[in-house]
Amino acid sequence: MRWLLFLVLVFAVLWYIRGIEEEPPPKAEDSFIGGPVKALRKAESFEKTYLDATEEQKKKMEEQLEKDSEG
Repeated sequence: MRWLLFLVLVFAVLWYIRGIEEEPPPKAEDSFIGGPVKALRKAESFEKTYLDATEEQKKKMEEQLEKDSEG
């Protein structure tokens, strides 16, 4: 009988603990490493812009090469 009471109490405590909502972890930008993460995000956008510009330049060069080879 004591074991049954003990198990009921344990399950009640576990059920209560499960019901407590955990605080969600902070975003990386809001934590102590926020500065470097923001710098990486900025560099990421710069890299994308640079790669897009490089691709555009490559297309222009190919078009110019096609024009020159036709004429």
